[in-house]
Amino acid sequence: MGILHDDVVLLRQSEKEGEPSVITVNCPDKTGLGSDLCRIILFFGLTVVRIDVSTDGKWCYLVFWVIGKPNTRWSLLKKRLIGVCPSCSSASGISYYRAELQSPRPPDVFLLKFCCYDRRGLLHDVTAVLYELELIIEKVKISTTPDGKVMDLFFITDTRELMHTKKRQEDTYDNLKSVLGDAMISCEIEMVGPEVTVCSQGPSFLPPEITEDMFDSEVVDEHRGGSPACKKASIAVDNLLSPSHTLIQIVCQDHKGFLYDIMRTLKDYNIQISYGRFTMKSKMDCELDLFIMQADGKKIVDPNKLNALCSRIQMELRRPLRVALVNRGPDTELLVANPVELSGKGRPLVFHDITLALKMLSVGVFSAEIGRYMVGDREWEIYRVLLDEGNGLPVPKTKIQEAVWKMLMGWE
Repeated sequence: MGILHDDVVLLRQSEKEGEPSVITVNCPDKTGLGSDLCRIILFFGLTVVRIDVSTDGKWCYLVFWVIGKPNTRWSLLKKRLIGVCPSCSSASGISYYRAELQSPRPPDVFLLKFCCYDRRGLLHDVTAVLYELELIIEKVKISTTPDGKVMDLFFITDTRELMHTKKRQEDTYDNLKSVLGDAMISCEIEMVGPEVTVCSQGPSFLPPEITEDMFDSEVVDEHRGGSPACKKASIAVDNLLSPSHTLIQIVCQDHKGFLYDIMRTLKDYNIQISYGRFTMKSKMDCELDLFIMQADGKKIVDPNKLNALCSRIQMELRRPLRVALVNRGPDTELLVANPVELSGKGRPLVFHDITLALKMLSVGVFSAEIGRYMVGDREWEIYRVLLDEGNGLPVPKTKIQEAVWKMLMGWE
């Protein structure tokens, strides 16, 4: 095609603070590319204010207008975006969509184990370091001992695929040491088998109150005190405007990861986007128009398929994550759940945002763990955090749930 590798992604940073930077992606298309790109943008903490998408089924052109942060690593962002784009040679068209079905080699899993003296906000500080180093937290188990020590077990994968090297392990240790200081007692990193990330389906690990409060009903009953939801979300479908595409029009309240939630849903349904436009109508409200078709190149005319797709999108708009507080004996457990892509990827920054919200409320954590469970026909990533109530909670429980929800939704 004559396009240089570095020109697949072009970045134009804004010259004035508060104005959007522009990311242009020009590469061969693949089903789910929009989801992969939006996931990376979400991981880097950028806010998308506008997007234009256009593709002919073989080649695509995407433009993102994003608001960055003072510490945004733009060069690294560009590298990560290029990494998920298909190579130019894949645009031949013959084996194009078949390449999407090939499963990549699962990443190596490492166990980061360290012991330190506990303090308020420690868990978030550690989590922030791991995200800064581009280490993905797959599972975590944290426990507090009676003498004020914390044993943390983080099962992690390395985006840079360098954790097997001595230098990468030393860099990780040094960064943790800079945050923990003299509170760190010991720290070890070792490779473990991939079986630690296998989804656990044992019903004994999920008490009935969890599934009842978080998964049984898609309609939120505020009197039950269940998981919060966005109240504004409307979807309109038009199959007459285009002879070859189904038009989906969405108007809703914006939230962190909004585009990722829509794109991953379409990816899971194997739906291709031919044209799309996202715009912010106000500080909180947004509109998204998508011209879509099935993998066979036809519009969606089957009413059952169309209703199923719209119902799933509606659910993802209203409740992209589930947040609830439940009683666990005399203690209180914070639960957060988010759906896992069919590709096996979970939503980024969830644990980071949970721990940040608790730190800002000065709420301590007694123990925490992350696991994957099958609930119904979907796999969920569930975060279970047992709150430290030794001296009582500093704020009401309802405020804790609300603060965590707002942090995850980007409404803090």
